[in-house]
Amino acid sequence: MKVYKATINSKELKQLSVLAPSRTALALALDWLVIAAAIAASEYAQNVWVYLVAVALIGGRMHALGVLVHEAAHYRFLKNRRLSEWIMDVFAAWPVGTTVDGYRQNHLAHHQHVNTEDDPDWVVKLGTTAFTFPQKMRVLTLRLLGYLVAISSLMDITHLLPRVSKNAPKNTRYRLTRLAFYLACAALFTVLGIWKGALLYWFVPYFTVFFLFLYVRSVAEHFGGMDYDEELGSTRTVYPYLWERLFFAPHNINYHLEHHMFPGVPYYNLPKLHAALLRDDAFRAKAHLTRGYSTGLVRECLSGVYRPLTSLKVEG
Repeated sequence: MKVYKATINSKELKQLSVLAPSRTALALALDWLVIAAAIAASEYAQNVWVYLVAVALIGGRMHALGVLVHEAAHYRFLKNRRLSEWIMDVFAAWPVGTTVDGYRQNHLAHHQHVNTEDDPDWVVKLGTTAFTFPQKMRVLTLRLLGYLVAISSLMDITHLLPRVSKNAPKNTRYRLTRLAFYLACAALFTVLGIWKGALLYWFVPYFTVFFLFLYVRSVAEHFGGMDYDEELGSTRTVYPYLWERLFFAPHNINYHLEHHMFPGVPYYNLPKLHAALLRDDAFRAKAHLTRGYSTGLVRECLSGVYRPLTSLKVEG
């Protein structure tokens, strides 16, 4: 793979890598606030259409929680790593069925060996129907619809379980603490009599749109019309439409090429990093930049062809 030599100023890069924990903490709080507001609105309206909107919003915030787990896996939250990990486990990772450390082990291997046979993410996806492109519209449509009835989600979970089990923390105390967390949640739901609410507002979004959003993002990051011989062409950055940010690109996860190049830059500084890199002619010429998950990404996945953007105006 041809490696790109970034020309970004070292002082500027250092400034972009400085942590602002309050921004991540606020993002975490706002994610949960949106979830609570969506539930409250749906319960107040008692309308099926409002409920479906709530499901979509909750699934989007679940995805956002997963992105914050990703930040913690890169040690981009608090300097106190132990505290950082516990906070993100309890308020982000455990609620969506993962752990920060377990995710970290898999994800850092992905960074080290991206798009090679030693990349655990690449190996499990390469050659499967879901990640083989170009893809016919009928196949892609059926795959996406499969998430809405949980079939595709269950298929994804069966592929994830071996990796989750392999990378699960081995510490007995940690495992017991995590188990106690789930048992405490179950007890609370029982005491409050809200198991129906938990099913409607957590398990339904989790097994449907949450995994749909993860799938779309996973495809966007490394599949469909990519040039794996070039570092700048083997990972995609997407300029999302405003509504797509809610579901497919929370917390600037759409700047995936920049993240791979400089994983030490926290999510809130990725737009500035992207703008800095655009000043470099080589980056502008070779970077795989796509407009829209629902437009550009779909076209590339159906055709297998990437057409460079004629305008590189940075969104947001």
